[in-house]
Amino acid sequence: MAKPKSGAKKTTPAGKAGAKPAAKKDNTARLDLIKNASKRVAKAATKLVKAASEVAKGAKAAKKAAPEKAAEKAPAAEKTPAAKAPAAKKAAAEKAAPEKAAKAAPAGKAAPAAKAAGGKAGSKTGGAGAGTSVPAADRPRPRATKLPPPGEPLTKREMEQLLTAGEGRGVMGEGSLKGRLVVTNDMPHLVVVGRDKRELTFLLQGPDQEVLPAYVDHKVSVSGMIRKTTNHGGVVDVRKYSAKKPEAEVEAPPPADTEPRLRYLSPGEITMVTAAGMGAGVKGFATVRGNLEMTGEDFVLVVSNGGTRQQVSFLIEGKAANKALRKHVGHTLQLQGVVDKTSGWGGRLVAETVEPRPPEARAVSRDEMELVHIEGEVPTSVDVKLNHGLTVRLPEQPGFTWAIEPTVAKRVGLREANFEPGASGGPATREFFFTPRNPGTFEVEFFLAKALSPGLVDRSFKINVTVKP
Repeated sequence: MAKPKSGAKKTTPAGKAGAKPAAKKDNTARLDLIKNASKRVAKAATKLVKAASEVAKGAKAAKKAAPEKAAEKAPAAEKTPAAKAPAAKKAAAEKAAPEKAAKAAPAGKAAPAAKAAGGKAGSKTGGAGAGTSVPAADRPRPRATKLPPPGEPLTKREMEQLLTAGEGRGVMGEGSLKGRLVVTNDMPHLVVVGRDKRELTFLLQGPDQEVLPAYVDHKVSVSGMIRKTTNHGGVVDVRKYSAKKPEAEVEAPPPADTEPRLRYLSPGEITMVTAAGMGAGVKGFATVRGNLEMTGEDFVLVVSNGGTRQQVSFLIEGKAANKALRKHVGHTLQLQGVVDKTSGWGGRLVAETVEPRPPEARAVSRDEMELVHIEGEVPTSVDVKLNHGLTVRLPEQPGFTWAIEPTVAKRVGLREANFEPGASGGPATREFFFTPRNPGTFEVEFFLAKALSPGLVDRSFKINVTVKP
């Protein structure tokens, strides 16, 4: 084959001809992708516009169904018609956007960009539609009216957990509860007092849920399926119930004042009864001993500290306090009966038996003793020898008795305070016998005090005693 001349042009194959045919193919592919993307975007925008129109129709229907709520929901309803224009503008803009992006971008990246743009547009329009949705009208709360099938009965351990506040969450089974019925948010609840006195609240469900609120503040007992959903309450599916009207609180009448049963006093209590300033309020059977005296027509038993303002004496009552006791005045007696010490200085003695006792020997003999004697209420001064005697005789009055201070009695040496009944119905007298043991000058004051109440003084007088060695 002959070679072409050097100045001639070489022939090119048809398949390898210039770039213009290849460019035409690329443009065709790009146009197809753009058309497909725009169709998808248009379909998505159409669906969104239809959804917005349906929401607007629903808002209008809600306005007609609830005219009383039109004023409250007017701002939300006014936004829905205006949502069409922005949605249409966004759809038109989104149609043009993918076309521009597809022209500028390579063919492989056009479809993902269109999909992303469509997704963003859908999310924005969906958000606008959700913002303009109208809340549904208030509906009554659903109530559980069906009872579950019977379950396993609660054990003793489970019942303890159920009634313990802070424990037992998840425990369930058949059982019964008692408590006070209350209504919270139009639902009946049973308030049960737990094991540690803390309250637990159980919601009552079942066919009787509509009837139970009529028994507010009643004592209600329910039985059924119990579920403790929290540590402080739960739910009861009520199969049976019973209600009891709360009884009005009736004030219990005060207990009748019953006298306590008398008992025998112990030796310690008897010591308190005979001591000055102690044992007030003690009452019981006892045996006491003392000197018998009289104040007017009443008999008095002096049991301790005779002749001083701390004298303890009892007024004798009962069948034994008769005229036969007169012959024992000034003597020692032992009485048995009921002792009632009303104050620290004495009280009453209901005597049952009286036993005379032989007179006790005098502690100090007056024989061979030089005595100084004072008769009557005469303020005076006397001289007494040391370890010798001083006697003071004073007339008694009915209901009163003569006495001196206990400290003075100790200084001057009081030995006896003898009660002496008057001869042939005359007035009784009391003799004070002193034996001074310390030299010096002493002031002795005598008080005419009320019997059984040494603090109540009618009158007094004083004498000065000088003790010489």
